[in-house]
Amino acid sequence: MSENRKLAAILAADVVGYGRLASADEDRTLARLRALRSDLIDPTIAVYNGRVIKRTGDGALVEFRSVVDAVRCALEVQNGMVERNAGVPQDRRIEFRIGIHLGDVVEESDGDLMGDGVNIASRLEGVAAPGAICLSEDAYRQVKARLDLSVSDLGNTQLKNIAEPIRVYLLRVGTSAQAKATVTPEFPPAPLSTAPPPKLSIAVLPFANMSGDAEQEYFADGISEDIITSLSKLSQLFVIARNSSFTFKGRNVNVQEVGRNLGVRYVLEGSVRKSGNRVRITAQLIDATTGGHLWAERFDRDLTDIFAVQDDVTQQIVGALALNLTEGDQQRLATEQTDNLEAYDCFLRGREQLWRFTRAQNIQSRELLQRAIELDPKFAPAYAFLAVANVLDYANQWSPSSSASLEQAEAFATQAVELDDRYPWAHWALAIINLYLRRHDVAIRESERTISLAPNLAEGHESLGTSLYYSGRPEEALACFERGMALNPYYPDIFLHFQAQATFQLGRYEEAIGILKRRLVRNPDTDVSRVLLAASYGHLGRCEEARHEWQEVFRVNPDYSLEHRRKVLPYKNPDDFELVVDGLRKVDLV
Repeated sequence: MSENRKLAAILAADVVGYGRLASADEDRTLARLRALRSDLIDPTIAVYNGRVIKRTGDGALVEFRSVVDAVRCALEVQNGMVERNAGVPQDRRIEFRIGIHLGDVVEESDGDLMGDGVNIASRLEGVAAPGAICLSEDAYRQVKARLDLSVSDLGNTQLKNIAEPIRVYLLRVGTSAQAKATVTPEFPPAPLSTAPPPKLSIAVLPFANMSGDAEQEYFADGISEDIITSLSKLSQLFVIARNSSFTFKGRNVNVQEVGRNLGVRYVLEGSVRKSGNRVRITAQLIDATTGGHLWAERFDRDLTDIFAVQDDVTQQIVGALALNLTEGDQQRLATEQTDNLEAYDCFLRGREQLWRFTRAQNIQSRELLQRAIELDPKFAPAYAFLAVANVLDYANQWSPSSSASLEQAEAFATQAVELDDRYPWAHWALAIINLYLRRHDVAIRESERTISLAPNLAEGHESLGTSLYYSGRPEEALACFERGMALNPYYPDIFLHFQAQATFQLGRYEEAIGILKRRLVRNPDTDVSRVLLAASYGHLGRCEEARHEWQEVFRVNPDYSLEHRRKVLPYKNPDDFELVVDGLRKVDLV
């Protein structure tokens, strides 16, 4: 009988120090490993069309259709483990080693695979460092031109029980340095495109706090964020969102690697030293493709000149990149600021607290922003972000009266627009508020106004996409989400839910399932995505899978209510929500 030989991409994974972990606390280790398989490993393998060949107590062998899929799966698992290990003592962390090889295998009648292809993948896993991925030369050759990877060539390596040395490449992924970052990074769902970055593209890294006082961190972050907002107004530039550039906060980074990860040609980095009424800001613009400096400057000024320094940095970048600003660009840059430094300080503190997205921090945010308004009743940004804080109270049911929060949000955002009609965040807040008020046309108009004022503001494209989706225009919504994700490559996982909703509304249920599984890898505790996943399975008649996800909904949130969602979700056409209910009804879940 002839052998069933084929070429296959094989991934081998194993837990580092499993025996030590198990001997210390076997029950806890097994429980954590089962949870990881359920929430991270198995869903990720499924997303990338992998087939588990065999499992050991602490590892697995997996076959993939392509090396590209195997590498993307490995990256997502390893990056997911960085998030899960954040804050866990080193001696209790579960870390994986992964090896990937493309080689000849023999498939047995029971589906098992044998041969050198499997053996080499297993040996590659054995030489990988904890949290790392090792590729054979055959595997690396398949992906080096297709994926943007950061690799080290380990040279020819003699692997145990393999006759000839194998050239090995170490793929660097998120490790302990990322876990220690002040802001926990959100990892891209897959490696970024290998296409060259747009010629006029830039990321502003969070400026380093050199004040010798950790409590001044908010001030350095605020300067960086205001520069990002200013640059986002320039139609000729492609500017990476704060959410993505701030994932590099507190890390010793290689600028060229940052450029590759974020898909930009230029990177701005700098530092802030604040002492009494004086401030020193250094900034340098670097070409990430070469590592060469285009411009560098140090500003020693009185604190009262802080806005002039920010404007100067923006104008220096404009000059260094030889941008020919339109009249509209010039007008958008001319935003009014406050003369009251205490008001600005309260604003920076309040905005920094708001981005934490917790109930306690939102209360502090509102208090600080309210104080900024008391100090300067004409400071538009404080009104705009106070409106956002009230929207968060409404959306998350953090206040005793949700309706009062929404009314206050509308009043503050309207006031911000009246004070400064060119401030994009004010129109963004109004867009969200009007969507919740089911004024869909106004929400779309305000989102479009946000984008016209700041073409690079990812949140503007996200709010336009959401407004279009709830208005029953999913195809247009998808285009907006794609643009927002391009501007914010380390986008929050909720973006995947938005994308899946629009895909589901178009009846593309298989595609929606793939997107939702990716979100579950990053956020296993989402109830809304599990409901949508169950409905997608229902429309496809996949009863068991639908029933499993529906059970998971109530494990995650025992109080989940379809009726409550029907009331609060701002669909222009109620039938669009009923499409979800119909999917559940098809498999007798409701």
